[in-house]
Amino acid sequence: MPVYVWAGVDGSGRETKGEIEARDEQTARLLLSRKKVRVKKLKTKPKDLFENLRFLQPKVRTKDIVIFTRQLSTMIDAGLPLVRGLEILASQQENSTFKKMLTQIKTDVESGSTFAEALKKYPKHFDRLYCNMVAAGEIGGILDEVLRRLSDYMEKAQALKAKVKSAMTYPIIVLAISMLVLSIILLFVIPTFAKMFADFGSALPLPTQIVINLSNFVKSYFLVMVALGVVFVFLFKKYYSTQKGRFTVDRLLLKAPVFGPLIRKVAVAKFARTLGTLINSGVPIIEALNVAAGTAGNKVIEETIKNVKASISEGRSIAQPLMNSKIFPSMVVQMISVGETTGALDAMLNKIADFYDEEVDAAVDALTSMIEPFMIVFLGGTIGGIIIAMYLPIFKMADVVSG
Repeated sequence: MPVYVWAGVDGSGRETKGEIEARDEQTARLLLSRKKVRVKKLKTKPKDLFENLRFLQPKVRTKDIVIFTRQLSTMIDAGLPLVRGLEILASQQENSTFKKMLTQIKTDVESGSTFAEALKKYPKHFDRLYCNMVAAGEIGGILDEVLRRLSDYMEKAQALKAKVKSAMTYPIIVLAISMLVLSIILLFVIPTFAKMFADFGSALPLPTQIVINLSNFVKSYFLVMVALGVVFVFLFKKYYSTQKGRFTVDRLLLKAPVFGPLIRKVAVAKFARTLGTLINSGVPIIEALNVAAGTAGNKVIEETIKNVKASISEGRSIAQPLMNSKIFPSMVVQMISVGETTGALDAMLNKIADFYDEEVDAAVDALTSMIEPFMIVFLGGTIGGIIIAMYLPIFKMADVVSG
């Protein structure tokens, strides 16, 4: 349906403007009159020349979703109808992609769909967790409270993701720079020295000969090495996309000496935060565990959570299968057991998530402080060793001349 841009005066006499989707101009005027808007201007919205080229359209960021969720929660809490809140937020939205999405969601809700059903049409931006919580909020009549919890959850989840990303970014950048510098030295600098040493007519020191041989090897097989690297990445991605491959790799990552404990803590924090938020919002425990399993980020932990779901279906507790898995720390299992016994599982899960958020902070700081000197020593030692190896023949020649 076409979109019309309008300007007019609302029921309280204030100048207002916005956009409305309707079959034709007459229908648009009728819809606006029902909202007690006296139309002054109404025209078809000009088409965006690039609207069909998705890669040129602005992306909807997690931050946009969080701000929208918090603002909508505030509006509903203030007594504003859902449709009116969606209309206001859509009109204020600067991101054209998100604006179009919110306008369509508002239209679907006006047409009789529930808010959760309208959101499910955009799974890339509103995942199962979001839609299930909204559905529970609509049924329970606490949509404003659920949206507030959702925005809190998303902000904390984003902060956790940023911490892990920052821990991984530094070593990756330093390693990439190291590889680039070493490649330049081996491909362009060492051959120059090799030509100069060829005129000496004498045997080169062993370290110098090793570096020159390494340079010759890299020059001869550089393209082959790049091709093998690309093939390895492709095959690894293909293997990891299988159930068996992902389970094997994720199990090895959990056992990794440096990153394994960090991955485990992040997974526990995400699981606890997700499950606690869902239960607190009224989502049934089985569905909540399904969603929490999908957000764990590790196949081994996902399978463990599925075993928990099977245990609950058979009338047993959550804590026992978690204990049997030996993936979750005993402290976490004990706290969950206490939460089940006291009927305060959601509160206990949120406490676990808060505790492990702090643990992730500490682990990230420790990892960064450990990796930084290691990378500096690696980079300095490698490049310094190559430079010394290249200057050894020069020192040898100087000794011969002086002697």
